[in-house]
Amino acid sequence: MKAARLPGIKTLDGFDWSWPKKINRALLQQVFRLDFLPQHGNVILLGGVGVGKTHLAIALAHTACLQGKTTLFTSAVDNVNALAAAQATGGIKREMARLLKPSLLVVDELGYLPIDKFGADVLFQGISQRYERGSTVITTNRAFKHWPEIFHNDSTLTSALLDRLLHHAESIVIEGPCYRMRDQSDA
Repeated sequence: MKAARLPGIKTLDGFDWSWPKKINRALLQQVFRLDFLPQHGNVILLGGVGVGKTHLAIALAHTACLQGKTTLFTSAVDNVNALAAAQATGGIKREMARLLKPSLLVVDELGYLPIDKFGADVLFQGISQRYERGSTVITTNRAFKHWPEIFHNDSTLTSALLDRLLHHAESIVIEGPCYRMRDQSDA
């Protein structure tokens, strides 16, 4: 559990199903059986800010840990920054190996902050190398058609990345208002 670097403990039982306006509950509950892990499948959680993507990703990683699966949780930006720091010190192969090793890698907040060319390249390399070798969960607020903007406007790289990522994937769209703003008045 400690090696997973979870930012807290979240569970599927703790998810407020009444909040999202749209969510495929049956598909999500099926994903939590972790049947995608032996097949090295992926899960993409798509939705706006505050709809529960990170909660569900942490809960999924927590569930995997409880079942004895090696897991690592990271944000997209932390992932890129760790790889950039490793490149500067000559340890990029070791850092990439750390990201490739777990059965389940969770990459949170893909598309929230801009990624430069180096970041786009290393994220592609990581996802490409995990293809059919390990499972990846990605949370994002961006529809797939907008992913080239995430990956430094490189449509060729983005197309290749999506091809690998979506080949064995469940994409779960979550729609609704921001949960964190539920107590704010309409003033």
